[in-house]
Amino acid sequence: MNDLAARLRALPSFPEDMPGLAPDAVPEDPAELFLAWLEDAIAAGVRQPHAMTFQTLAEDGSPVGRTLILKDLDERGLHVSTHRTSRKGEQLAADPRAAMTFFWRESGRQVQVGGTVAALDEETSQADWSARPSYEGSPNPDWQVYALRPAWYEFTQSRLDRKHVRIGYRRGADGRWSHDRVTTPAG
Repeated sequence: MNDLAARLRALPSFPEDMPGLAPDAVPEDPAELFLAWLEDAIAAGVRQPHAMTFQTLAEDGSPVGRTLILKDLDERGLHVSTHRTSRKGEQLAADPRAAMTFFWRESGRQVQVGGTVAALDEETSQADWSARPSYEGSPNPDWQVYALRPAWYEFTQSRLDRKHVRIGYRRGADGRWSHDRVTTPAG
């Protein structure tokens, strides 16, 4: 093993005292579990608990990720914002598929969410623009709030022994959610 690999392997991982995740006790609606975990992170004083890696697809289909913050979550989906002419805005216009990955290392929790985005109305976008710290009183016609409408969620509760508990949710054609424990084959 090279020096870097050995140093990386020796780094501390997760704390011994982490919350659990009981697969038979999760709610039917994954948004409820997501909000509970987000609220736990906020209550624990996690710095930027609403930050996530937001992935879009480049023109050639390769994934592109960057860190954004969650602006809201409602019946339309999970909200993010950007300029329509930004790289991510152009990628979303070309292919609306996207994913988010939230990670709260202090509790060993991770949530991945994927689906398609839709541009929200101008009123929502301008309200978001005017709430920015850099707002100087003028509207920005290029500013856009998007909502990711989830097709799937995956919740991971890490464990010190690395036998993490993962729950996957899928939205059916009827709009209803189903969920099950995600297992990874040994190997």
